Amino acid sequence: MKLKIDNETIALEFFEDSILLGIVAPVKDYQLCWQLNQILGFDFRINNDFEIQLTKKERKYFFSIYEYLLPSTCLTHYLYNNHFDGEYLLPEFKHLDFLWLIKGEYVSKEELKALIYSIKTLPGVQLVNEMTNEKIKHKQHLIF
Repeated sequence: MKLKIDNETIALEFFEDSILLGIVAPVKDYQLCWQLNQILGFDFRINNDFEIQLTKKERKYFFSIYEYLLPSTCLTHYLYNNHFDGEYLLPEFKHLDFLWLIKGEYVSKEELKALIYSIKTLPGVQLVNEMTNEKIKHKQHLIF
């Protein structure tokens, strides 16, 4: 009997109680995190343990992930870099520079709307959009 990993079930469980935002901001990942930390009061830090490595055409690509655990809550924010050396973490969203995943506690529509508005005010940010899991073909690329 051959065992097979059910990627669809893993993805469903991973994205349970989560919100995903797509961000167009043609800046370096560390610059965006610095702005988020300085201007909006977050504390994003790179988490090298979560770095995603994809292999395409016998070449390795590394996508950094920044993490921020909101104190006194069960809410965690992750900021993924969608680009690395001409490749994309989510190739179906090549226009997006970053992906922002919010996992944990419930976030109200008002809080989400305020967060999106705040991100849009940052220098260099051109677009912030909430994404639905159904449109993402390569969900397994976001799982760490």
